[in-house]
Amino acid sequence: MIDLRLLREDPDRVRASQRARGEDVALVDSLLSADERRRSSGVRFDELRAEQRALGKLIPKASGDEKAELLKKASQLAADVKAADAERDAAAAETQELLLRLGNLVHPDVPVGGEEDFVTLETHGTIRDFTAEGFEPRDHLELGQILGAIDVERGAKVSGSRFYFLTGVGALLELALVNAAMAQATAAGFTPMLTPALVRPQSMAGTGFLGQAAQDVYHLANDDLYLVGTSEVPLAAYHMDEILDAEKLPLRYAGFSPCFRREAGSHGKDTRGIFRVHQFDKVEMFSYVAPEDSQAEHQRLLEWEKQWLTSLELPYRVIDVASADLGASASRKFDCEAWIPTQGKYRELTSTSDCTEFQSRRLSIRVREGKQVRPLATLNGTLCAVPRTIVAILENHQQADGSVRVPEVLRPYLGGREVLEPVAK
Repeated sequence: MIDLRLLREDPDRVRASQRARGEDVALVDSLLSADERRRSSGVRFDELRAEQRALGKLIPKASGDEKAELLKKASQLAADVKAADAERDAAAAETQELLLRLGNLVHPDVPVGGEEDFVTLETHGTIRDFTAEGFEPRDHLELGQILGAIDVERGAKVSGSRFYFLTGVGALLELALVNAAMAQATAAGFTPMLTPALVRPQSMAGTGFLGQAAQDVYHLANDDLYLVGTSEVPLAAYHMDEILDAEKLPLRYAGFSPCFRREAGSHGKDTRGIFRVHQFDKVEMFSYVAPEDSQAEHQRLLEWEKQWLTSLELPYRVIDVASADLGASASRKFDCEAWIPTQGKYRELTSTSDCTEFQSRRLSIRVREGKQVRPLATLNGTLCAVPRTIVAILENHQQADGSVRVPEVLRPYLGGREVLEPVAK
């Protein structure tokens, strides 16, 4: 959540952020009104309690009619205090509810607009000319079937649409990707983490995934637990309700977990193959830093993502995501999109978001610097979303006979294998 003091001091900035996100601007005024009621009812409660305490000291000293009058007044004060307490609690609850609906403040450099209004920051690598090479590229599903690596038909039979099996070399390729990604992250100073796939509501809400993203979340009603869509959730909640020492920052974790997404609203999109699925594995980077260091850390996370995609020898671009396409927690987000030959366009493979103090305020994570205690900043960055990375590798490194060249960075994790060979023609 944002800082209420900032809201009071500069409401126009918050209104502008909501407008840029395409969200309800009137929410800002509703929140200001609720906050004013919360503060004024709190003052009223404190005044009545002080009066009640003072009266309580007078009653034992009084007698006769005076005492009767004081007792009558005390009775009325008790009722007034109870009413003021209820009013304060109601205003505080309304303030909190409205505050949780408000997205993070959009960074001033973020391009304003919707999904297509991003700004391309960089382009890397060379897009292959398959026509010049003399063959028509196959898509990842056809290649996966030729290699005996992907089985979507049995995935659908067992679990339904948008599920799949990785088989044979496909399973080995996932393990190679995960191990290579974890090796890079560990070398960069991240602590490897295997995280829970089920979290409590406060963990999911604290990271901002029960607002606009709620429709994509799987909920186990009988247990009141949520399946995570990213290990960002348990990594953010890892230090929930803690005060961290400033000397320990930055804290960097690399989490591996299964991820589950309903993909609500994506009907008809990317239905072929494994680009958009309900369950997948991912290596996620997560950082806790001092707020003033968050922009520099954001650039570092982006550089680590670029290092990873470059090591996989993939052509890709970096985009500055537009304001209305940001998640509720993100102040700014960069996506790395790899070229997918059979789609003839760049598609998102990784993203990194600067969430500033938004998540730490919701999760009550603070940092102690001397005698001062304050919220810290959290950031996240995908290092390897496995299925989409497999899609990009198969399509970009395919050869005319249906085999696929293995990028050098993965070869040590595939027994030195340089090429994935077809198992069926």
